[in-house]
Amino acid sequence: MEEKKTLFDYLAQVFVIFGFSILVLNIFCLMFGNSAQEISTMFALGSRGIPAGICFQFLCISVLVVAARFVFFTDTLIRNMPIWLRTICMLATVIVVIVAFTITFRWFPADMWQSWAMFLLCFGISFLSSCFVMAIKEKMENRKMANALQKLKEQEEHTA
Repeated sequence: MEEKKTLFDYLAQVFVIFGFSILVLNIFCLMFGNSAQEISTMFALGSRGIPAGICFQFLCISVLVVAARFVFFTDTLIRNMPIWLRTICMLATVIVVIVAFTITFRWFPADMWQSWAMFLLCFGISFLSSCFVMAIKEKMENRKMANALQKLKEQEEHTA
């Protein structure tokens, strides 16, 4: 049984996603900032950092990702959808949001296929990494629950 989440749980998710995104973007700024300064608003400051407007855009995306996660991975709005379909819908939603932000805020030229290829590569690596981390987390939680159940059974045997 999953515990009921509060607003603070969702805010924590927003700031975890935001923090990770900004960390990765800062690394990219250091690596590619000066060479991408002229073609991308994300790298307008070169290797000196990230413009404040871009930070707020990433915060907004973080909120939208957590909202999509709420829609697709709780039973609050959608009740009878298989997990694989929920995952596909979530991925599609996130990609559409990022594409919309990319075009609207000129993160990189919309007609430059290399930028889109790098975006898809980075997105894919991030997605697979998060799947890996979630699988490890679930395994650890399952092991913890199995150990707790085993201890409970042992206590029942000793008291009986």
